[in-house]
Amino acid sequence: MKATAIAPANIAFIKYWGKADDALRLPMNSSISMNLSGALTTTTVEFSSDYRVDSIEGTEFTSREKEKIVSHLDRIRKIGKSNLYAKVITKNSFPKGAGIASSASGFAALTVAASKALELNIPEKELTILARIGSGSGCRSIPDGFVYWKNGESSDDSYAYSLYPSTYWDLRDIVAIVNAEEKSVSTTDGMARVKTSPFWKERILGIPAKIQAVQYALKKKSIRDLGIVMEEDCINMHAVAMTQNPPLFYWKETTMAIIHAVRRWREEGLPVYFTIDAGPNVHLICEGKNEKTVIEKVKRLHGISQLIVNRPSLGARLV
Repeated sequence: MKATAIAPANIAFIKYWGKADDALRLPMNSSISMNLSGALTTTTVEFSSDYRVDSIEGTEFTSREKEKIVSHLDRIRKIGKSNLYAKVITKNSFPKGAGIASSASGFAALTVAASKALELNIPEKELTILARIGSGSGCRSIPDGFVYWKNGESSDDSYAYSLYPSTYWDLRDIVAIVNAEEKSVSTTDGMARVKTSPFWKERILGIPAKIQAVQYALKKKSIRDLGIVMEEDCINMHAVAMTQNPPLFYWKETTMAIIHAVRRWREEGLPVYFTIDAGPNVHLICEGKNEKTVIEKVKRLHGISQLIVNRPSLGARLV
């Protein structure tokens, strides 16, 4: 009873920042994302009567993270009416806990691998719901390509589905790694204080219009329309985080330098845009035809330790 799954991290064009229900990880707002080909988690799960305890290997996890993984295994065991313990081996192709959605790819891969290892036949919609309970944005890493996550009013109607396949639009997400270390305040802990910001409600009220704008940009394959709304929501999300109590300042000096550089490059005629999840690392979004130029320009900047080049990716799948 063993299976291996691979799942991508994802980058949100419209961000998820704040939960309507902590236990079920119901988001305050819907979001739209793209799966990333170069930021992957590979997870093997084996259930056996020989095991007397769950074991988790391959990546350094805190005791809190291990508890979350075991709790997720418990959810899947309950569905499969199993009392078998599991061995979990997982590895990432990118830095963990640095604001590149490693929990999303991790719980998506865990969900798919554990379900298959217990020989469960769970439809994709239900897999996204299950992954969401493990890690909110994990639901977006289950379907292929460009993904919509409905906020919903209950667990059953907060799920993710593919808007377009990974082959739909030749975009690039070039991730500039400013700091690969795990952030001092996790996304989960940061979101818990969202309502202490005086601006959180205004951001939520503006999300439906931004969702429509992104859907329009995807339909038209307009990098300009996508970039404008994506940058606006990124700045709004971080403005909320920065005005929480206590404030969260994820950005570093190099983060700001990249933002200024991107704006300058656009003035020079290069259509590239930025977005930043809960961390200091910057995602540069452009079309495939401009990948080489963007990479050449980014490499001239100081303070960047690594570049991860992504195309739109398939979602979680068995390997």
